[in-house]
Amino acid sequence: MYYVKDIMSRSVKTIGADATVTEAAKLMAKWKIGSLVIMEGERPIGIITEGDVSRCVARGADLGSKLATFTKKELITVTSDERIEEAAKTFTDNNIKKLPVMDEGKLVGIVTQTDIVSSSFALVTSLKEMVQARYRPPDFQM
Repeated sequence: MYYVKDIMSRSVKTIGADATVTEAAKLMAKWKIGSLVIMEGERPIGIITEGDVSRCVARGADLGSKLATFTKKELITVTSDERIEEAAKTFTDNNIKKLPVMDEGKLVGIVTQTDIVSSSFALVTSLKEMVQARYRPPDFQM
């Protein structure tokens, strides 16, 4: 059985809520990463991704906007002791790709859909079986 702690990245890049979209884009490019956890003090309050930046550019949004504007929804997190299957379900149920990992109120890592898929062939097989169990074709016996 695999747990989030077995596959998560412990080195999480963060940015303050008062930073701008442009600053976030520059940091993601500098560090060659796809997201930053938005922090208010020591508390994570959101995530900004490359996709968010792209949508801002496409909409002609003000790239000087503060990142606090990306935190309207409650941040969804997992704990390091959560089973990977549960994290995968959280991704699917919430249509998200990245989950900050919190233990005892502290940010300790981040786990992504890619981490889960890459973790092992056995896990991919398990996820495939879970998906197949959800969809059962109709029985057309006559």
